Parts: sequence; structure tokens; C-alpha cells
Amino acid sequence: MTLGLAAGLVLALASAAALNWGFFAQHAAAAAMPPLSLRRPLASLRLLFAHWGWLVGFLAGIGGWVLYVAALALAPLSLVQATSAGGIGLLALLVSRAEGGGLAPGERRGVAGSVLGLALLAASLPGSAAHGGSASLGAVGAWVAVSVAAAGLAAGPLGRVLAGGAGLGIAAGTCYSAGDVSTKAAVHGGTSLVFVPVLLACHGLGFVALQLGFQRGRALATAGLASLLTNALPIVAGTTLYGEGLGSLPALRLAAFACTVLGATLLARPSTEDRGRSRRIARRAQGSTI
Repeated sequence: MTLGLAAGLVLALASAAALNWGFFAQHAAAAAMPPLSLRRPLASLRLLFAHWGWLVGFLAGIGGWVLYVAALALAPLSLVQATSAGGIGLLALLVSRAEGGGLAPGERRGVAGSVLGLALLAASLPGSAAHGGSASLGAVGAWVAVSVAAAGLAAGPLGRVLAGGAGLGIAAGTCYSAGDVSTKAAVHGGTSLVFVPVLLACHGLGFVALQLGFQRGRALATAGLASLLTNALPIVAGTTLYGEGLGSLPALRLAAFACTVLGATLLARPSTEDRGRSRRIARRAQGSTI
């Protein structure tokens, strides 16, 4: 492992810690606020930025994203994301400590599946491309377009049958991952800089979906799913778009993907508590359209 690659992976770990702590802080603040509404975007933004706890979490997330961009400049996309995937373990620890009673059984199984996926990802790293290549503008553009369409489906029809806020968490993670794929394209410079506004738009959509989701579900069903997909989908993009390969142990990489999907499925399963939360949110909103 080269010094640059090692530095990139260290930056990815630091990025994951900052991002997931930021998600946790933002969830705690947003969940206690009056309902946010897309019909009143400026008023909703004022609510968020006027809350000191939320603002600190937001700034931590910005710092995490800066570290992530620096990591991408030094290491392949798939390796950076595999290293960053451990953030959900930190998020689970924070949630467990904050709520005192620990995690629900489904959440524990979901986190366990995700952590197992991380371990398999780490084991599959040997033999992966040291740098990867560049992807065509058309391929990256198609990836982004499909991601945004999938996010819309998750936030709309699919979200009605999932745990509270899970659909919006999936939408946020899908948009954030599309932004990360665009970031990898943009760091190559030249004509790829056309993806700078694309990555900003994707991160903006992810931000909106996540903040709305925070008011509808638990941290692991919202930020947890967003974090999982933000890491898992760019790994797929790294192997398919950027030619980073599956490493010398492709079976482990594929098993890791399977564990990630299983963990996400368990975290997204609805519960009686989710249905009760949805009714309470509907009463709070009192006709406000989100």
C-alpha cells in the first residue's frame, strides 16, 4: 500500500466519523422542531440554521465532506467508500447511548448485517485497483439520472410501506451517492468539471430528503440508511464506471454487497412504533404539505 493510498483511507475514516456524528446531531435537533415544509423553504431553513445543535452537526458534516473529497483525490472510489462504511457502527453506538434502552431488535440485526458487510469489504480490498480509471461523461450522467429517479420513487410510493422516514433516508443516500460519483468525476478536472453543479444539486436534494426524514423516523432508519447507501452505491459505481474491479477476492466483495442490502432491508422494516409516529407527525403537520 502506497503512502498516498494509506493517507486517503485515513481521511476516509475521519470523514465517516465527522459525517455520521453530524447526522446524529442534526437528527436530534430536527426531530424536536416544528414540521419542516417544502412550501415554506425559507422558514424551514431559518428553523434549522437558528438551532445551535443542528448547526454544529451541519458544520461537522461539511467538514466530513471536505475530508471525503481529499480522500477521493488520493484513493479509488470503491476503497474510500469501503473504508467509510464503518460510519454506521458509530451512528448505532451514538443512538444506543443517547436513548439509554439500546437498539430495537430489528435495528440490532440491521446494524450487524451492515458491520459484517464492512468486514467483508475490508477483506476483499487486496488486489483492487490502486487508482482506477476515469468514466465517460455519458456513463456518469446516466448513473446520476437513474439515481435521482430511484430517489423519487423511494421518497414517494415506496416510502409509504417502509419504516417511518426510511423512504426519505433511502432517497437521501441515493442522492448523496450520486453526488459522490459526480465528485469522483469532477476531481479529474477538464471537461469533467461540468459535474460540479451536478454534485452540488445531488447533495442539495439529499440534504432536503434527510432533514424531512429526520422528523419522521429514528436516526438509524433515516441517517443509517442514508449512510449505508451513500457508501454502498459508489462502490458499485467504482467497479462498473471507473474500472476499479472486484479485487482478488470477488466472492467476498459480492457477499459484502449482499450483507449491506440485508442490513438496509432490516433497518427499513416498519414497526408498530413507526405507524404511531406517522400518526403523530400527521397531527403536528395539520395539513402542511411536505
